[in-house]
Amino acid sequence: MDLIWITKADYVSDFKISLTFNNGTSGIVELSKKIEKLPIYKPLKNKNYFKNFKLNAWTIEWENGADFAPESLHELIEQENKAKSQ
Repeated sequence: MDLIWITKADYVSDFKISLTFNNGTSGIVELSKKIEKLPIYKPLKNKNYFKNFKLNAWTIEWENGADFAPESLHELIEQENKAKSQ
């Protein structure tokens, strides 16, 4: 598998972020369920905090150190794109 990383990220609304990856895949990822899973994501439940992410060399991250693996975000978008095309 080739390395994957995010090249562009824009806040959309609520807990949604539009992402573009280095392989050309793009789409909107909805993260409300993902931020329920671990304590590090607790601050992200505040929408004002959530929308203040930054793009680092690989993925999106927040000031408290929370981030998501680009591969898992890519998989979420691929699943969503596949569901839309059916």
